Amino acid sequence: MTPFALSQLLVAIAIGFDLLSFQFKERRRIIACLIVSCLLIATHFALLGHWTAVGLGLLAAVRFVASYLTTSKKVMAFFIAASVLVAALSFHGVLSVLSCLGSIFGTIGSFCKEDKQLRQVMLVATSLWLVHNCLAGTPTAVLMEGLFIASNLLGYYRYYYRRAGKPEVVQTEGQTPDR
Repeated sequence: MTPFALSQLLVAIAIGFDLLSFQFKERRRIIACLIVSCLLIATHFALLGHWTAVGLGLLAAVRFVASYLTTSKKVMAFFIAASVLVAALSFHGVLSVLSCLGSIFGTIGSFCKEDKQLRQVMLVATSLWLVHNCLAGTPTAVLMEGLFIASNLLGYYRYYYRRAGKPEVVQTEGQTPDR
């Protein structure tokens, strides 16, 4: 299998984790899926030789671990600074700028306390990565970002648009929801 084909396979697996992530309501489950996805995506970019994206992908995995444990704005600021440093040290033109901006917005989103705001900010981050992946010439990663945006919007619709004005139903053990 060629490095390109393997890279596309890794992204295909990451797609599953991305699609799954925003179908959860609980912030911690969303983030757990994104950690796995980031590791797969970083490996994908390593196979393609896009080193800024590799560094930012690995940093994103660590960032998601940190954001799983805390939503501290100081920790968020550290990861934003680290993203800029990684991009500066591995700078290679417009792809580095796009991936850095995507990483910054991803950092802001991952440190949001509420999943609604996380979804909104991640939409911006994902859009930047979509453009990056188009320019990087990785078709499966383009598909991944498009599906990630669609999954995010579907989850947003399910939890916020469709339920607007409806009280949240809390089900306890042994109860069945009213129909």
